[in-house]
Amino acid sequence: MTGEMIASESHHPTPPGGWPQPRAMYVHVPFCRHRCGYCNFSVLAGRDDLQDRFLDAIEIEIQTVRSHEYGEALIDLDTLYLGGGTPTQLTRPRLQRLLAILMENVSLSQNPEFTCEANPEDINPETLAALTDAGVNRMSLGVQSFQNPKLQTLQRSHKGDEAIAAIQMASESIGNLSIDLIFAVPGETLTQWQTDLDTATSLPIQHISTYSLTYEKGTEFWSQRRRGGLTPVDEDTDVKMYRVSRRSLADAGFEHYEISSFAKPGFRSRHNAMYWNGHGWYALGPGAARFVGGDRNVNHRSPTTYIKRMIEQSDATTECEPISLDQHAREIAAFGIRQIDGIDLREIDRRVGYDFSSSIDSIIDSCEKSGLLIRRDSHVRLTQRGLMFADSVESQILE
Repeated sequence: MTGEMIASESHHPTPPGGWPQPRAMYVHVPFCRHRCGYCNFSVLAGRDDLQDRFLDAIEIEIQTVRSHEYGEALIDLDTLYLGGGTPTQLTRPRLQRLLAILMENVSLSQNPEFTCEANPEDINPETLAALTDAGVNRMSLGVQSFQNPKLQTLQRSHKGDEAIAAIQMASESIGNLSIDLIFAVPGETLTQWQTDLDTATSLPIQHISTYSLTYEKGTEFWSQRRRGGLTPVDEDTDVKMYRVSRRSLADAGFEHYEISSFAKPGFRSRHNAMYWNGHGWYALGPGAARFVGGDRNVNHRSPTTYIKRMIEQSDATTECEPISLDQHAREIAAFGIRQIDGIDLREIDRRVGYDFSSSIDSIIDSCEKSGLLIRRDSHVRLTQRGLMFADSVESQILE
């Protein structure tokens, strides 16, 4: 292992019932046609020549995980998520090889959620057949918008009609479709955002994630904004767009169950719930962070470095951090509060085995007085106003 490391010791305090046994796995596939201006993920654009070496690295990593003392638990996983990047950027034979590697090393439960991310331009009958043959039963499409001018601003490769066609085609073989939509794009009006929502709700989609455009340091959009080349939507319009999302999607039968997530009844993301509720998970690929046995381990973010280290050393871990019980409890509370249903402090106390809730009682009181939280006995959730300040509430709990 290289990089700055914190030694992971097995003797750090554990919850009374032990650390949660992972029932989820995330696999990061970094390949993309190009890097969009707002993207800050670990991706490789225009380097499809590395696909075979990447798959070699993934095969080594998953076999290494299996050989670890907890690796035998790669059975009966409830969720498996292929993300990126763009998994469907892999050529079909390589996509089939990735799926074969997973199926040879992972056993899914009787009722799993197996998700694959994809871009609309990659959807065709052959790719859909490869995915469904391997057991994929949920797809997340990076649509972002159905309007061509907005897609051009976002530097997406597809057009609106291609996204609609991809959704309709995918829905015929994969009955659980999720899409991502971005709002507050420079120059976007409330009416234009409403049009995107109306289009989405007219299609066979079960889950929608909506995100306000962010300008993260290191991205092209960050640089353009600093130079004055991009003017963000004003905060008032941004807030109105979020409120329109909640109203329009509710009217269309979508439950708002997390800050950015909306689902038809029975179609909430089970995989994301593993993160939000503090359960364990395995993770493979560049930049992937896993939470197993009370330790958070993170792979090297650079895809090329990840590949090199996995092939040469069978390990690309660059960060190891044992999680204290207090940190674990704070993360359950902080990430859980982002869910519309909120959190049960008594349940968190039970999981960690001590009176954690009293340590954040003053924070809950302060946020309640500010109108951000509402508390009923041990149950706490965000108010309507609190939804707009969820990041602030989360950061206060994590401090």
